[in-house]
Amino acid sequence: MKIAIASDHAGYALKTVLRDYLKSKGYEVYDFGASSCESVDYPDYAHPLAAAMSENRFDFGVLVCHSGNGVNMVANRYHGVRSAICWNLETARLARAHNNACICSLPAHFIDEKQAKEILNLFLSTDFEGGRHQRRTDKIDRR
Repeated sequence: MKIAIASDHAGYALKTVLRDYLKSKGYEVYDFGASSCESVDYPDYAHPLAAAMSENRFDFGVLVCHSGNGVNMVANRYHGVRSAICWNLETARLARAHNNACICSLPAHFIDEKQAKEILNLFLSTDFEGGRHQRRTDKIDRR
């Protein structure tokens, strides 16, 4: 499985932990940056990841910033991309099972490393339920 990951400066530390964790679990991981805790603008990293997801270059994406909101907003501007802010196990499960989200946006300021790993594990292992949820997700993209 190929996973794209990116963050801004506020999410850098957590992104680095998650990147290494995913690699240790055997995932192929591509890191879009940032490369330090030095202040950067989150769109500069979320746009390239979301564009790659829109082109189906990766199976899943992980975005990390202070609240999860900024990177999530950027990602959801791309055709065919569904990004969800996941701050606990239930939001991660529902993002996949009901919304077929392909990007997990994490709020670095509100969760710790242990929670982030648990959320990501559940996100990556939950299947989309389809059925009535497919009908609804089909209505998201209007292009």
